[in-house]
Amino acid sequence: MSDTLVTSAPRARDSAPVPRYYMTEAVHTENGTLLGFWLYLMSDCLVFACLFACYGVLGRNYAAGPSGADLFDLPLVAVNTSLLLLSSITYGFAMLEMQRKRMAPVLLWLAITGLLGAGFLGLELFEFAHLIHEGAGPQRSAFLSSFFTLVGTHGLHVTFGIIWLVTLMVQVGQHGLTVENKRRLMCLSMFWHFLDVVWIGVFTFVYLMGVLP
Repeated sequence: MSDTLVTSAPRARDSAPVPRYYMTEAVHTENGTLLGFWLYLMSDCLVFACLFACYGVLGRNYAAGPSGADLFDLPLVAVNTSLLLLSSITYGFAMLEMQRKRMAPVLLWLAITGLLGAGFLGLELFEFAHLIHEGAGPQRSAFLSSFFTLVGTHGLHVTFGIIWLVTLMVQVGQHGLTVENKRRLMCLSMFWHFLDVVWIGVFTFVYLMGVLP
């Protein structure tokens, strides 16, 4: 019986360590957020376009009820419009101060913008309450249903904009005018000016044309 020689294979040399790299900050494509927000605004344009189209079809169906000439208080609506347009100007001042890297004036102009937006919402809610008290609620006719839907949807957008604005004021107060906060302020600026443009359409198409015989 022959002896069996058992040999072990030589151990391979330890391979060189593979270098590993760790990123210390998140990757963010330049202007990626702004592009994405533009896409959102375009989708919101489609929503309001559908609501304007519905109002264009249903806006003269009064069902033997009151018309816009009977209900709309143009001086009140003009004041409301002025508040929203002024809020767009004050937000522009906030953006100018942001470019100068002055945090306190930015917060001041944002606060004024929020107060003007809140005043706009207050007058809009007063108008809705008055119409409902007069028996001209959204269930009264197709005209009023489309009116409350269009104007109410815009009011909801302003409400969300004010909530967003207050949140940004807290973030800017805590962390300053960082790159991220500047980007968020620019997105809110586009959103706020977009609401102004939509309201100009509402004021012209709904209120001014609504009081015509």
